Amino acid sequence: MSENKIIAVVGATGAQGGGLARAILADPGSGFTVRALTRDVESAPARVLAEAGAEVVHADLDDEASVRQAFEGAYGAFVVTNFWAQLTPDQEAARNRARMEIDQATVAARAAKATELRHVVWSTLEDTRPYFHHLGRTVPTLLDEYAVPHFDAKGEANAAFTSLGVPATFLQTTFYYEALTMGQGPHRDADGKLVLSMPMAHNRLALIAGEDIGRTALGIFRHGVEFVGRTVSIAGEHATGEDLAARLGDLLGEQVTYRPQTYEEARAAGYPGAVEIANMFEFYSEAADYFAGVRDLDLVRRLNPQLQSLDDWLALNRAGIEAAI
Repeated sequence: MSENKIIAVVGATGAQGGGLARAILADPGSGFTVRALTRDVESAPARVLAEAGAEVVHADLDDEASVRQAFEGAYGAFVVTNFWAQLTPDQEAARNRARMEIDQATVAARAAKATELRHVVWSTLEDTRPYFHHLGRTVPTLLDEYAVPHFDAKGEANAAFTSLGVPATFLQTTFYYEALTMGQGPHRDADGKLVLSMPMAHNRLALIAGEDIGRTALGIFRHGVEFVGRTVSIAGEHATGEDLAARLGDLLGEQVTYRPQTYEEARAAGYPGAVEIANMFEFYSEAADYFAGVRDLDLVRRLNPQLQSLDDWLALNRAGIEAAI
């Protein structure tokens, strides 16, 4: 019997990498084993993975030598960067978050090339700037040159893999279902009525469970060379604001009214990152025909037969949605 192939999973204690690590561990017949990469091998999530049978090793995308060492002997790697990671003031001053993501992706690409990995799945997103230009729309510029930095930097970083000839699949993700429990879900208005406010007009939003990103990545690894050199854009469901409000109302047993915001209202919300999130929604909404259109649910279900529908996810996460109201 041939040995299982090692997948080095960057961010194995996070949502996306953790989903892949758990998917491999739950399927001993997948042909793969997990090498979980983390900056803190003693953290509680890292210990849980180790107890479940993962090989847990230290690696930091700001330290190329550690990533190269962690990739040695592996068949492939799953690479994800975290724009929203907590940084020290010195780190923020040294480079902005977009540049950090590009630098970290470049480190991973160089390490993958040096260790001759046969397949890398890079978790990425569209660079929104060409789409805004094509649509003739101008949004506030952030971090000197970006429209939606946590999208644009990942899209820009794709070139780190292609320029080095790394055998890669670009996995374009989307809005998490989990965001409905983290400030993007329903809230009560001044009259005590439940309201869902999103700057999506009446356009379709592509959504997915965080766990399903990793599960879909496993499906891509299973298919191997068939997906090298391809971009796979994923979602679990496409839904309008009205659809979301209706489903949330059914779940909660109380009417939820969808009230679309304008982009300017969303940018003026006042919380940290509001302008970037509003720019993101403007991209989702104005480019919806493209964005939802390229996220082929049939393909995602083929790669990930366990793909969670929005209704299934809502049923499992009612408590979290109620707690966030």
